[in-house]
Formats: sequence, structure tokens, C-alpha cells
Amino acid sequence: MIASPVKPLFVFIFTFSLLLAVILLSPSPNYLQIPVPSGSSVGSDIWSVKRIVEWRPCKWWLQGHLTPLPAKTNGYIRVDCYGGLNQMRRDLCDGVGIARLLNATLVLPKFEVAAYWNESSGFADVFDVDYFIQKMSGFIEVVKELPKDIASKEPFKVDCSKRKGQFDYIESVLPSLLEHHYISFTPATSQRRDRYPQYAKATLCQACYSALRLTSSLEKKAIELLDAIPKPFVSLHLRFEPDMVAYSQCEYPNLSPSSIAAIEAARVDRKPWTGELAQIWRKRGKCPLTPNETALMLQSLNIPTSTNIYLAAGDGLMEMEGFTSVYTNVFTKSVLLNQEDFTRMHGNTKAALDYHVSINSDAYVATYFGNMDKIVAAMRAYKQMHNTLFLSRKAFAELTSQGLEGEELKKALWEVHKNDFAISRGFALPDCFCEFEL
Repeated sequence: MIASPVKPLFVFIFTFSLLLAVILLSPSPNYLQIPVPSGSSVGSDIWSVKRIVEWRPCKWWLQGHLTPLPAKTNGYIRVDCYGGLNQMRRDLCDGVGIARLLNATLVLPKFEVAAYWNESSGFADVFDVDYFIQKMSGFIEVVKELPKDIASKEPFKVDCSKRKGQFDYIESVLPSLLEHHYISFTPATSQRRDRYPQYAKATLCQACYSALRLTSSLEKKAIELLDAIPKPFVSLHLRFEPDMVAYSQCEYPNLSPSSIAAIEAARVDRKPWTGELAQIWRKRGKCPLTPNETALMLQSLNIPTSTNIYLAAGDGLMEMEGFTSVYTNVFTKSVLLNQEDFTRMHGNTKAALDYHVSINSDAYVATYFGNMDKIVAAMRAYKQMHNTLFLSRKAFAELTSQGLEGEELKKALWEVHKNDFAISRGFALPDCFCEFEL
């Protein structure tokens, strides 16, 4: 008589325990779910590491009240942008903030033709002009055409490149603007942003992260490329081109003869460091990772070799066999896109496609910290996509110089990158983003 209620109680406890186990062992939907290989020394991939800090757009920018534009402009400014797409985008962002700082009207920027980048496309060939003007409304006035009295004139060019130390635009550029009424410049790399009033900072942030949208035709091509990549996938920005290696002044003794010849042809007068100086340079993180080193580092992060990887890179990558022999599911735009379309594309178009794919990928990994990496990481933070990681060249050089190799090296690399990912190191620059503790 007493035993009858025990059986239902046992069934309830057993069922509840089973349900609890299922919930606890189920993978979190917030991470890129890729199976971890058996025998893993760590037990989970890098994306499963709990973050303690995130970068998010600052509230003073997104939710702040706009400072009214001045009733009278101090003149017109055209920002002249040089280099590859991401370098030009960086210059544009800075230039828009400077124009607001100087209470100027912004003329559509000029993307300079750069033979080195095999480039001929301008701002309007890459970005939606009307969308840019609309999104900047209230932050700064942007015009497609100049007033008739100055439309036929070339702007007075202000040279910011040869200035030493921290560059101050109010002291150095505003007098030229007031005198000539129409000027152009390329922003200096050293700027006094600490002197920017908040409305100028907000204008820079708006231009860089909210107002730049690809043209409809380019966006259509980018979506086509994104759809063609098997999901889920990691976008990998790998840099190991001859000019990149030559510029770094690093030496790589174990490369193929063809790679060594290509690097030597690109060196010109930039001779590699040798001896103790070469070791110091490498330990400072100045040497690009080879594809083979990149594959080893991804393995140390427990990113399975079966992972779908989109290679966000330019033409001319060397030593790729060292990577594709380990990670076999590698996809490139040259294979995924129509060949006739691809051969007609300029450098800016290709870079724009890589950018679009990278800000929408399940995860982004960079082997360098260049202009593209900074803007992609920031845009991913803006979109609250936090599976972003920069591989540490400095840590790799330091650990290998200590003689670490094999599993011991992988474990040490895991610890370094686990900590970097947890604190979101490098995810965004502090000009427009603020840290939030989780």
C-alpha cells in the first residue's frame, strides 16, 4: 500500500534529471557550431570561450542629440584618398570628421587612380552616393556639385603629409580654408582627435559605420558571392604576398625558390634584417605569418580542418600549399564567381566583395592588423557579431624562439588567444566604440 506513490515519484525524478542533462549538454546558439575533433587537448574551439568584455557603439554617438550645423559654412573641402579601398575608406572617415571640425561643407571625396593597385574606380563606383548624403544629413552638409563661382576652379591643395608630430587641423588647415574657400587634402596619420568636439567625432563615426553602403550592383554581386559559400564558414584575411613580405623586411629561409625570387624582385632597396636585429624585429610581431604557420595556429585554436574557410585576400598569395594541405575546404572569389565577371573586376571591387563577406561571416580571423582588419572588426562589433580574432604574430615568434613546438606550442598559443578573445582585444578602436563588461 505504501509502495504505490514511490513509482510515480521515481519516474518524475528520472525524467527531470534526463531533461536537465539535455539542456546542460546542448550547444549554445550564440557560437559558431563546428564539430571539435576527437583527441583535442583543450576540448572546445576558440569561439566557445566566454567573453568578459565587448566593444559596442558608444551611446553618445548613436543616441546623442545632434549639434545644429553652423548657419554659414567656412568653405568647401574635398578629401583626396589614395591607395587600396580600405586605406581610402580610412582617409575618408577621418576627412569627414575633419570637415565637420572646421565647419566646412563636404564635397564628394576623390578616390585617386592608383596604378600600383590596378585601380580606376572612384567613390561613386563603389559606394551609394545618395545613401551617403542622406545618412550624413544633420551631421554635415554634403554636396555633389560646387557653387558656380568656384565650380571651375581646382581646390587649393593643403599638404598634410610632411608635418611632424601630432597634426592639428584647426591650427594648420583652417587658415587655408578661410583664405581659399575650397581646399583638398589627404588626412595625416597623426591626428589630435583628443581635441575633437563630440559633434565632430560623431560625424566621423556616422560616416565610417553608418553611411557607407555599396552600390546596388556591387551589393548584388557581394550577396551572390556570400550565398555561394557553404555555411557555416570562417572568413580568413591572410597576408603573404611578395610585396607584403618585402615591405616587412623579414627573412624566410624555408620558402620555395619561386617565392624567394618574387620577394627579392619586390624588395627594391628594403633589405631584410639579419642576425640579432632580425630576431628582435620578429619578436616585435613585425613578420607576416606564412600560410603554414597560419594553419598551425588555427589548429591550436581547435578550429577543425574540415571548416569551410573563405579566403579574403588579394592576388599573389605565396606558399598556399602549406595551408590547403591542412584545411581542405577553402573557397575564393575567383572560383565562386563567374570567370568573365571576375576578370573584369578592379582591385576596389574585389576588396569590397571581401569586406562584405567578412562582415557577414560566422567568424572572422585576421593574420595582420591592417586597414581592412580594423574596419571589418569594428563593423562586426557595430553589428554585434563578436566571433572575431587577430592571430598574434608576436606570441608566435616569442614562443617558437623559446623552442616550443608540437602540442606544447599549440597549448601555449591557445592560452594567448583565449585571453585575447575573452577581452575582445583589437575588436574595435576607441574613437567610436566603448567597452562593456559582461
